[in-house]
Amino acid sequence: MRFSLALPVVIALAVPAQAERISNPIAVFAGLDKITGLTTTFESKIGEEKRFGGLIVKADACYTRDITEEPKTASFVEVEELESDDSRKKIFSGWMFAESPGLSAVEHPIYDVWLTGCRDPNAPPPVIEQVPDTQPDDTGEDEQPED
Repeated sequence: MRFSLALPVVIALAVPAQAERISNPIAVFAGLDKITGLTTTFESKIGEEKRFGGLIVKADACYTRDITEEPKTASFVEVEELESDDSRKKIFSGWMFAESPGLSAVEHPIYDVWLTGCRDPNAPPPVIEQVPDTQPDDTGEDEQPED
């Protein structure tokens, strides 16, 4: 009988803990104009459309993890192409992952767009630990004992 009570505990301990996702108000993208060869970084507030060349990019969500966790940055993105008659044609709708830009980037004959990160301007800055200076003080002069 004790074995049956211990089994769920063992199984629960074997499952890795899920890191809580952090919702961010801004998605950060990079875009390549293949005609000019210029790469541009641009930001899009969640729910707002941002124009990049002949494309309209809209991020519906942008999630990161705590700085102490393995990075996993994802955004649900919709991309539409502006047609010559000002109509729009949806060319992408799905998740983009900053750590795997080639997995879900928008590839268009003229433009490429991929997620590079998420940010929250109101978030506290990450704590940066100072590493103590353990290097000997080397002034370049050899000290000679006095005679």
